[in-house]
Amino acid sequence: MTEKREYKDEYPDKTLYIPGPTEVREDVVEAMCERPFGHRMGRMTDLYTTIVEDTKEFLGTDNEVVILTGSGTAFMESAILNLVDENVLCTTCGSFSERQANVARRLGKNVDTLEYEWGKAVKPEDVREYLKESDTDYDVVTCVMNESSTGVRNPVAEIGDVVAEYEDTYFVVDAVSALGGDYVDVDDHNIDVVFTSVQKAFAMPPGLAVCVVSDEAYERELESESASWYGGFQRTIDYYERKGQTHSTPAIPVMLAYRKQMKHMLEEGHDARDQRHREMAEYTREWARKHFELFPEEGYESQTVSCIENTYGIDVAETIDTVSEEYDMVFSNGYGSTLGEKTFRIGHMGEHDRESIEALTDAIEDVAEL
Repeated sequence: MTEKREYKDEYPDKTLYIPGPTEVREDVVEAMCERPFGHRMGRMTDLYTTIVEDTKEFLGTDNEVVILTGSGTAFMESAILNLVDENVLCTTCGSFSERQANVARRLGKNVDTLEYEWGKAVKPEDVREYLKESDTDYDVVTCVMNESSTGVRNPVAEIGDVVAEYEDTYFVVDAVSALGGDYVDVDDHNIDVVFTSVQKAFAMPPGLAVCVVSDEAYERELESESASWYGGFQRTIDYYERKGQTHSTPAIPVMLAYRKQMKHMLEEGHDARDQRHREMAEYTREWARKHFELFPEEGYESQTVSCIENTYGIDVAETIDTVSEEYDMVFSNGYGSTLGEKTFRIGHMGEHDRESIEALTDAIEDVAEL
């Protein structure tokens, strides 16, 4: 049985370079410190309509935006409930894409998988061939935009164009560790549902999930007999249209932080934010190739999380601990028992820039004696 470990008042601050949560601006943290107010007050309508409409503006989408208390996994589950009657094709190339398939199975759906070795990316031409050769009519095809377990970025825009060739098949994208730090045109590439968690590239405190829903996906859910109650598209979108609020009590303090941070994101702009993340990724890859190797397939490297193959043979766990102790910086080991000491990961997302990433790589070089 797990024993209680009392939370203490004082812990050293650590700069986060993990795949999320990531660093949060001080004024965004401070925004959470308002006195509580009712979630059915006009003040709440002002807050929620602000963050929803600002998010649409930032992403450049005409689709509906839903923001609910929870993690991105909540929309991973509800998207399946809302859109899949029977059959779903899950493209898998790492832990989180495999999670989507596992969720669908738990929900009683017929799940087929287009599987790739960890480190490889999903290819649009493979999806086209699979759908062409299959005798199954799929309600949904799923894909992870940024597989943070392996540092792979899947070409979701091109895959969406393939799925668009199948009128009755919907495309669901997990962009939990990508959206806000890696540009994708949702409306132009048949992405019916895309969801994220705010503690990743949005650089907000954890606690909220964001989902962008196409009109077609909304209409499809109206026909469903197993739609999600909490994350149902009709329930959430209709309530917003009527009341400008969420149907259930939200994490208001985190929404206050969201409001502040989204204003920063709008000021920077989607294109500029994408470029800053691109520069961080390019620097990290160059550094990794100098001392190690990159784990993901060439040409499909993530823009927000670098997964680095430990070809130099450092003690990953010890290096992480020492960098944390001596430099108050935290990066991540390889994902689970599969990659463990074989890889380590650097999250370059949110409010980081090239200079702050260089500070981490300098610390790693010092500790690992590279």
